[in-house]
Amino acid sequence: MRHLLSIDDLDRTGLEQLLDLSERFIEVTHRDIPKVPALRGKTVVSLFYEDSTRTRLSFETAAKRLSADTMTFTVGSSSVKKGESLRDTVQTIEAMGIDAVVVRHGSAGAPKRISEWIDAAIVNAGDGCHEHPTQALLDVLTLRRRRPSGLDGCRIAIVGDVRHSRVARSDVLAFSALGAEVTLVAPPTLLPESLEGWPVSVCYDLDEVLPNIDVLYLLRIQLERQHEALFPSLREYTSRYGLTAARAARLPADALVMHPGPMNRGVEISAEVADGPVSLIAEQVANGVAVRMAVLYTLLGSGGPVA
Repeated sequence: MRHLLSIDDLDRTGLEQLLDLSERFIEVTHRDIPKVPALRGKTVVSLFYEDSTRTRLSFETAAKRLSADTMTFTVGSSSVKKGESLRDTVQTIEAMGIDAVVVRHGSAGAPKRISEWIDAAIVNAGDGCHEHPTQALLDVLTLRRRRPSGLDGCRIAIVGDVRHSRVARSDVLAFSALGAEVTLVAPPTLLPESLEGWPVSVCYDLDEVLPNIDVLYLLRIQLERQHEALFPSLREYTSRYGLTAARAARLPADALVMHPGPMNRGVEISAEVADGPVSLIAEQVANGVAVRMAVLYTLLGSGGPVA
């Protein structure tokens, strides 16, 4: 694997190999000294054109635990403010001697373009409303750890702002590749204009699907990406699509709840459910470091020990 730009870069075997490697790195993260020399001498750059907490810190932690050197690019204090183009920026960074660039950008396809301009390995950390492959990897890892038999036949409902979500597309591809049955649940205005090629079914009524699913995956309402009124109000959205405590009680007894974060508590999910026993949200964050260690090692592995 030269780059990780999309979940489509991986077939089922590739996904499972990355998940197996991630399991090995979870063991590393639980050590008293959670560090291995696998990427000593390598340099990983965080190139984030959009705000991020979980993903950026997770990648930087992963690189350091693999003993790689790290560089962090901050748009607000860079020459981008002076009009420097994306291409000039990445080629300038490459000239400093780097091995991988972790990219988040507001434009779909930006990581792909960067991979054509420089020789370093590129990891897509979220591009516009397109994809977020490492989020999908940590999601399937989290589910697989709770479902040792695997995801074959697992019924997953992805609920919310699918239209503006890069997580949704990557998760649909990853869940489906591993045998899950995926249903999108949202008002028509929050679904993509076309679902051609999406291996999913669609439902507009959350209450209808609640009793028949194994996993409820909630998406954040991305008001910063919405340029028109797509539903009457947040209160109206919550009344129809929010996971309240009353709705959570209608889920099957062994159902699980997930959310990629950051959460709008009280909008797509109540605080009681988010912090409750069926929630995997904290586990998703914790597993993110191991997954990103696996991705960086797969791209840059220099022959050092994995664990």
